[in-house]
Amino acid sequence: MDNKPFETPVVVELGHVGKYRHISNTREAAECLMTVWPLNLGRRHREALDTCLKVLEGYRSTADARRALIEAAKESEVLVPDDRLPDGKLH
Repeated sequence: MDNKPFETPVVVELGHVGKYRHISNTREAAECLMTVWPLNLGRRHREALDTCLKVLEGYRSTADARRALIEAAKESEVLVPDDRLPDGKLH
């Protein structure tokens, strides 16, 4: 099964400050949402997981999965904006 790569990766901060996770495809997004997502799960988390699974099954677009992941990350306050990355790079 294709991993369904994102055009641009999504960066989230999980665990503690500065612990960035670089999510570059739909499979990684689904795994992250199922296994290491913060406990404050909300409606957007469920929507993002559902969207990712539908993308992997071929029913939705990769762009849909990326958008849903970003919304879930905002809801859980773990999205890392590009301007917060040191030197614009992941460490």
